[in-house]
Amino acid sequence: MLVPMNLSMPKSDLPGYVARQLSNYFPDDTVTGDRLKRYVDLALERTEYCFAHITHKYYSKGGEPYFNHLHTDQYTTFLYFLGNSIHRLSGDEALATKAYALNKALHAIDVFYEVELPDIFFMEHPLGTVLGRASYSNYLCVYQRVNVGGNVDEVYPRLGEGVILHGGSAIIGDCTVGDNCWLSVGAVV
Repeated sequence: MLVPMNLSMPKSDLPGYVARQLSNYFPDDTVTGDRLKRYVDLALERTEYCFAHITHKYYSKGGEPYFNHLHTDQYTTFLYFLGNSIHRLSGDEALATKAYALNKALHAIDVFYEVELPDIFFMEHPLGTVLGRASYSNYLCVYQRVNVGGNVDEVYPRLGEGVILHGGSAIIGDCTVGDNCWLSVGAVV
């Protein structure tokens, strides 16, 4: 059983906070905290599970998982889970797209809401990163300028458990990267 995650703001305030961001960036429709609440709750549950398995010093406080909405790497993960949760629960493409686009605008990362990242992953300064529709496994670690994507035939890679993708590395097309592999800076598969 997981220890409850500490938050940098009251859980009840987070849906309204995200709703204001979405409404400011995309003023075509006013998004409310009430509309987001169930998706934010699920995204927080997924974030909590993910962070409980990360040993990085900023992801725990007093030995318990910690989510700081102002820590951009953490917020990147949360916004991915939010867009993906909206997609999974409701199929509301407009709202899922807004969560995805907010993440892209705030953090310069492109992870579409239909992409299925694993339950446990870690992003360290993922600016300029694109994670496509590959098959991912737990304990994925992603740094800046990483590219995972399909080839011209839209065939995507398969990544094993414990893969670490250092800055500027890329995995493209029909290939498999096995468990516990590290791609060094600038490596291309």
